[in-house]
Amino acid sequence: MQSVYLDHAATTPMREEAIEAFVEASSIVGNASSIHRPGQRARRRLEEAREELAEALNAHPSEVIFTSGGSEADSIAVLGAWEAGKAQGRGRCLVSAIEHPAVLGAVDRGAEKIPVTSDGVVDLDAAAALIRDDVAMVSVMTANNETGIVQPVGEATRMAREAGALMHSDAVQALGHMPLDFAPGGPDLMSLSAHKVGGPVGIGALLARREAKLRPIGLGGGQEREVRSGTQAVALAAAFARGASLAVAELATEGARLAALRDQIADLVVGLGGRLNSREDGAPHIVNVSFGGVRADDLLVLLDQLGVHASVGSACRAGVHQPSEVLKAMGRTPDEATQSIRFSLGGTTMPADIDRLAQVLPEALSTARTAF
Repeated sequence: MQSVYLDHAATTPMREEAIEAFVEASSIVGNASSIHRPGQRARRRLEEAREELAEALNAHPSEVIFTSGGSEADSIAVLGAWEAGKAQGRGRCLVSAIEHPAVLGAVDRGAEKIPVTSDGVVDLDAAAALIRDDVAMVSVMTANNETGIVQPVGEATRMAREAGALMHSDAVQALGHMPLDFAPGGPDLMSLSAHKVGGPVGIGALLARREAKLRPIGLGGGQEREVRSGTQAVALAAAFARGASLAVAELATEGARLAALRDQIADLVVGLGGRLNSREDGAPHIVNVSFGGVRADDLLVLLDQLGVHASVGSACRAGVHQPSEVLKAMGRTPDEATQSIRFSLGGTTMPADIDRLAQVLPEALSTARTAF
């Protein structure tokens, strides 16, 4: 049976070049915080990785804080900036209603939601009313991880800056798929993850401007700019930097290729009576769809049995069978929010994969409708 992997937004295969960088750096024995020569060799390789990643994003190396992944980068950005702001009399934190759980979880700690329109885009009028001079930080993701819809980060950044608040953007799904530039004028904080761009699982980064004040949210030696503690993973950093720099270098050609395949899936879904929850101008590798009268979980199991592997949305919600919070924020009913499926593409996705999806999707839909 042909196996078709359409869940690259959850994780994508490591690139050969990233594996090679990992293996090479793994041969270095030494803690990057040690002052002896083995330790300094490890430190040198770590800083080379920091420089490579910074160059790919037009950032300064000192602005790269390595983390264990995108979720930790989000947590440090949101909670760290919020806590620092409280010390200055800024007690409020604003996050968009469609953020990744690592950001949206701040609502349980008192953060406020910025609503989105029915099109899945942050409501800028609502944002303007909420962003005042008592706000410590604002978080609006670059591209949504479930729908791929691109958010108005530039305008949100302008509003935050005028109010004196820090601006954070989760760019995990944008890295390698959309142009990203950490030059002055953009967000103060940006979260990234390696395993979405052909790097390894277990490492990410927070880009933080040198003037951005953050409180550490964990205890330890403060190895990463006194914000994130723990022995630095040199080999993971080397592999991350290599995967990211190559993905950015190939962005123009690969983005166009994936967008064409994404549009084929969209046409297929519409032809089968489905509904698109994505937009044509969204991230090129994500298409989110719904079929009336079909539970997403049922359809996913049937597709999996036929060799096509997709997802219901954020992998961080895997196994939690509940309506999509993203679609609910867009005004969909709970029933509609249980019907969404995400197909996401990557470097190994080929036209034959879409052809196979076209072959098996009608059969899977027919069976799923009888199970509803």
